[in-house]
Amino acid sequence: MAVQTGLGEPRGPWFISPELDLHGRPRWDGAGPDGGPARRRPGGLVLAALAVVALSTVSGAVAGGVVAGRDAAPGPAAASAAPVPAELVTAAGKTVPGVVSVLVGGAGGASATGSGFAVDDQQHIITNDHILAKGRGGSVTVELPDGRRFAAEVVGREPRSDLAVLRVPPSAGLAALPLAKPGATRVGEPVLAVGSPLGLPGTVTAGIVSALDRQVRLGDNRHTAVQTDASINPGNSGGPLVNARGEVVGVNTAIATIDGNGSIGIGFAIPIEQVQQTADTIIGKGG
Repeated sequence: MAVQTGLGEPRGPWFISPELDLHGRPRWDGAGPDGGPARRRPGGLVLAALAVVALSTVSGAVAGGVVAGRDAAPGPAAASAAPVPAELVTAAGKTVPGVVSVLVGGAGGASATGSGFAVDDQQHIITNDHILAKGRGGSVTVELPDGRRFAAEVVGREPRSDLAVLRVPPSAGLAALPLAKPGATRVGEPVLAVGSPLGLPGTVTAGIVSALDRQVRLGDNRHTAVQTDASINPGNSGGPLVNARGEVVGVNTAIATIDGNGSIGIGFAIPIEQVQQTADTIIGKGG
């Protein structure tokens, strides 16, 4: 059985921008990701800097900050910091009880950790498939917010969508999270990413929806993703991205990094429309 290790998450598969080739080089002089001619976009130089882009199960680094002296006056950044909207505080309180840590232990010492969330009253839990893949099909354990642990059944997996559905016994008593209506998510709206980054369960980070319908490639598959600047780090994979009403708008799946050093404010979530469709199919087949 895998154990929450905190810092030092196992490495996961790579995420590569559609503007980069498999080696992280700009895709300017060959075929584009869809097989057609490649086009150099204005943001190409920025994307070239993001040569190392990883799924959010990769090992991350703790980012440092500038600490002001005790007697120093607040700087411009501190003065401009906006208060957290009260509705986000309420949304966090509703969401955290339905979010779990997913622990996978495989053969040969392989293991992986991530997050997941309850989606119905049958104790089905949605998570990322790449967490199970990294664990090499090992036993899956779910840790609840109150610290209880349950062996989880793998109901089904869909690698192309990077989604999987687990199920725990009824005694877990997880509260299902509400799902946002298809097409309701808007650029600029506030969101929360909830999960277990670096093995720290029940962690909540805030941001906005940065973009919709962002075309990205995860492993061998292309995805249409919700982009967010909410901090997403190793261990957040599979956790929910929720709006100010506490509704799930996506499943946190990937982050962009520079030189592999943690979150830089560019994260990606699988849109709720795809999540719901895939989960319904998996549950319908697997019970």
